[in-house]
Amino acid sequence: MEGKDILKKLSDLNGVSGSEFILHDVLEEIFKEYSDEVKRGKMGDFVAVKKGEGEERLKIMLTAHADEIGLMVTDIDDRGFVHFTNVGGVDAKTLPAQEVIIHGKEDVFGVIGAKPPHVLTEKDRKKSIKIDEMVIDCGMEKDELKKIISIGDFITINRKSIDLLGDFITGKALDNRVGIMVLYECAKNLKNLRHIADVYFAATTQEERGLVGVRTTTYEINPDIGIVVDVTLGDKYANPDIQVECGKGVEITVGPNIHPELSERLIKVADEYSIPYTIDVAAGPTGTETWNVQISREGVPTLLISVPIKYMHTSTEVVNYKDVIRAGRLLALFISSLKNWGEIYA
Repeated sequence: MEGKDILKKLSDLNGVSGSEFILHDVLEEIFKEYSDEVKRGKMGDFVAVKKGEGEERLKIMLTAHADEIGLMVTDIDDRGFVHFTNVGGVDAKTLPAQEVIIHGKEDVFGVIGAKPPHVLTEKDRKKSIKIDEMVIDCGMEKDELKKIISIGDFITINRKSIDLLGDFITGKALDNRVGIMVLYECAKNLKNLRHIADVYFAATTQEERGLVGVRTTTYEINPDIGIVVDVTLGDKYANPDIQVECGKGVEITVGPNIHPELSERLIKVADEYSIPYTIDVAAGPTGTETWNVQISREGVPTLLISVPIKYMHTSTEVVNYKDVIRAGRLLALFISSLKNWGEIYA
C-alpha cells in the first residue's frame, strides 16, 4: 500500500483524544515491517522500536500525536436531540450542517441542525452560533436513542479522505495522522540506512486535550534525544504572513524549546541533501509536545519538525504528501548521521 493510501486509511479512523487505541491494529500493521518490536501502552500510546548497530547506543524518540479533535455527548433531550461539547480545539463555525457519527454501543449517524437561510433574521446572520446552542438530529425518539448511545460517547465528523489534484490529500484528522506518516516514512528510509541509535517511533495520546500523553511515553522511554513531529499552518490564503506553504518543504523550529546543536545539525543535513525547508522562530513554547518532552526527567534535548497543512482543525484539512516524504527522509538521514551524543558538540 502506498503512503498516500495509508494516510487516508489513518485519516478515516475515528480516534478522538482518549480513544487512540482504535488506531493500534493499523499502526502495528504498517510499522511491523520496519521495526524490531511494537508496544501498546496503558494510555493508548503505540511505540515501534528499531534497534541500532552500536554496543552503547543512543535512544532517539520520535513522537507524533495520534488523537484528533472531536465532540462528546452531554445530553439527550426529550425531543431526541443530542447535545454535545467539544474535545479539543473545535471551531464552532465549521459545525452546522455537518454529518456526524456518534460512537455508542453501535455507530449512530446524525446531522448537526442548522436554520435554513430563509428564516434567519438579520440578528441571526450576524451572530456566531455556539456549540452549546447546537444539537444533533439522529431521527430517533429519546427512548430508542438512549438504548444505543450514552452521555460521554465520542462523536466524530463523518468525512472520508480523498485525493485532490497532484499530490494533495484532504480529510479529517490530518493533524496529526500526517505526523504518524512522517514516522512511517522515516522508518521505511532507515531500513536502507545504517544507524547506531535505537529509534523509538511513538504515536502518543491526548495532545489535543493538553499535551498529556507524551509525558508518560517520554518518561518510560527516557530518550537521549526527542524529536516531535507535528503539523503547522501552511495556508497563505488564510494568513498571508505564513512563511511555509504546502508542497514546498518542511518547517524546522528554532528557539528556547529546541536544542541548538541538534537544530543546527538537522539544518546541515537538509542543506546537504537538498531537502527544502523553512525556519520557524519560536521565542517561547511551540504549542506542541516539544515542551513536555524537553522537561521530562532530567531534561531531554529536543527538535521539532512540522509539515504544513491547510485548514487546520477542520474536517477538510489538506496536505501535500511530498512534504511528508521529505520530512521522513530528512529525519532518517539525520538519525543515520548520529554516532554518539558527544559528537553533537564536536
